Amino acid sequence: MKQLVCCALLLSGLSTMGQTVPAQKDSAKFQELTEVIVISRQASRNKNNNLLSTLDQYLSSHEQVDLIKRGAYAWEPMLNGLSSERSVITIDGMRIYGACTDKMDPVSSYVETTNLSRADVKNGQSGNAHGASIGGSLDLVRKKSGFGANQFATHIFSGFESNNRQRILGSDISYSRNRWYTDFDFTFRKAENYRDGKNQEILYSQFSKFNLSAAAGYKLNEHQQVEASVIYDDARDIGYPALPMDVSSAKAVIASIGYTRHHLSNTWQGWETKIYHNKVTHVMDDTKRPVVPIRMDMPGWSTTTGMYSRIDGKSSRHQFKLTASAHHNRSLAEMTMYPNDPNEKEMFMLTWPDVHTWYAGLFMEDNFQLHRQWTLNSSAGVAFQQHQLKDESGVKSLQIFYPDMQSVKNRLLKNFGSNLQYHPGNWRFSFGASYSERAPSVSEGYGFYLFNSFDRFDYIGNPGLKNEQSFSLNGTVAFATDRFSLKWQGSWFQIRNYIVGMPSPGLIPMTIGAAGIKIYEQVPFSTVYSTSLNASYGIVSGLSVSGKAIYRRGFTNEQLDLPMMQPFSYGVRLQYTSNAFSAEASLDGAVKQSKYSPLFGETAAPAYSIASLGAGYQFKWKKNSFQVRSGVENLFNRYYTTFSDWNRIPRMGRNLFLNLIIGFSEPSKAGL
Repeated sequence: MKQLVCCALLLSGLSTMGQTVPAQKDSAKFQELTEVIVISRQASRNKNNNLLSTLDQYLSSHEQVDLIKRGAYAWEPMLNGLSSERSVITIDGMRIYGACTDKMDPVSSYVETTNLSRADVKNGQSGNAHGASIGGSLDLVRKKSGFGANQFATHIFSGFESNNRQRILGSDISYSRNRWYTDFDFTFRKAENYRDGKNQEILYSQFSKFNLSAAAGYKLNEHQQVEASVIYDDARDIGYPALPMDVSSAKAVIASIGYTRHHLSNTWQGWETKIYHNKVTHVMDDTKRPVVPIRMDMPGWSTTTGMYSRIDGKSSRHQFKLTASAHHNRSLAEMTMYPNDPNEKEMFMLTWPDVHTWYAGLFMEDNFQLHRQWTLNSSAGVAFQQHQLKDESGVKSLQIFYPDMQSVKNRLLKNFGSNLQYHPGNWRFSFGASYSERAPSVSEGYGFYLFNSFDRFDYIGNPGLKNEQSFSLNGTVAFATDRFSLKWQGSWFQIRNYIVGMPSPGLIPMTIGAAGIKIYEQVPFSTVYSTSLNASYGIVSGLSVSGKAIYRRGFTNEQLDLPMMQPFSYGVRLQYTSNAFSAEASLDGAVKQSKYSPLFGETAAPAYSIASLGAGYQFKWKKNSFQVRSGVENLFNRYYTTFSDWNRIPRMGRNLFLNLIIGFSEPSKAGL
């Protein structure tokens, strides 16, 4: 172990890598190890047929992203097969904490594809710029018109999906001038229960939501600008068929103001500082369920205030970036149980006992051009994190299990890594290694009787948990020509002090029908590795075929399988484009899941293969644009479920969709 740490230190702290975006031609721009998921409707690289699908559908196309599905709404993203506690998800670099103890409100549920341009994925330690991460980071980047030519543009879009009768309606408006710009976007979705491949109605799978996004920027001078933005997301009547409870309301308000300055000096190229605040309110209830052992209300609140300041520059053969970030979060959740007998008293307890998280971190990145074909990317960071319990009754409740626990816990989190890249001609090779740490989440440290319907255990947090420590290796081999591309990539994680819930036979569960109680403990280590292969070939002009294959495996030091590990999965796509017309046929599937975890309540997922078709046409008339997309998903109405479907809830059966997008634009009058 000492030898491994020493090697990592000698390599200046190695940064993990997935796919990279093409190298910037402008050497002044930092070459990040980032994989980009294109979401913007206007981008030519957006290959998604259903342009108005939920963000979950876009993210699920990425090789490093898995999504846990508990219903038709708000799927939980995982990176590299690691649970969401081990990754950091941000919106424009802003930290946001969910307010649900059951992870029914991931950060990705509070934005819409209509106001996003892309999602930036960083793997492993390289995702530590905005928070301590082991699995990586996912930054959801919103679109903005920016400064430039005087221009006014608006789009009206509408969509319909047949299976759950989802209606989509919205509009966006952008107005840009030389000195200022404004962007406004709203989207409304409403869906009923969907049907599976056996035409069975999946009860409690309905949802509705309204999302509003606004941003504005003002240029102080040629090198300085300020920007402000706000997001308001309001979802109601959300069903979760894989869980015993639904959600009556999920709301988020996310606001920020930022300052950017360019060309500070010959060395320092850019400086960005942002201050942000967000509040999330999430209310679980079971009022729509006809028969339950006991009625419950479970509201949760999460409030985060933070900032980050990032400066980048270049010197000789170095491109570097320094990010300082800090935030404070307050997480509070409670549960009230209402007995069926009116003579009995209501029961109340805090499931998150008013936990305050203080975080401050510093992260440094450097891109060193060793030679024309050799590049070394290095990064390192350190962070201080404090958990503080403010509710005295919550502290006393946990002291039943941990008499010596304190209300304050301080932690120091470290990370470093490097990635060596070699680019001979059409080939690209890379190898990286890294070390990173993360603190236990609010639930892992301080959760109180959190029921997990997957294994039917109540979970209790453990404030004495140590930091998780991850050692990882990764590699990439890629080849590309004008018509053909091939890429293999793999990653290996060994996580020391791996946090996992383990049964505690001597304790009595709180939830009626629960199998027992699990307390978060730490096993010496767990190993997770994944590999993927991507290929594409241009058959003739306008006609191309692409394919991918993915596999993940995870187990503890005692060879116990970890849950939610992707079996061998594959996808093939045939795409055709000719002027304004485009069409696609696809086949996606997986083999039977042979490695799964009965200890965590998991059952094997059967093999499946799903075919889909889609086509689109776009044209312009005067200054207006028209775009129509339609298609059918799950063409043969297969009944199937996947490894990441909670309690093996079946997926949607045959689904026809239709998108209509109309755009208007015109030059605005000269002015500021």
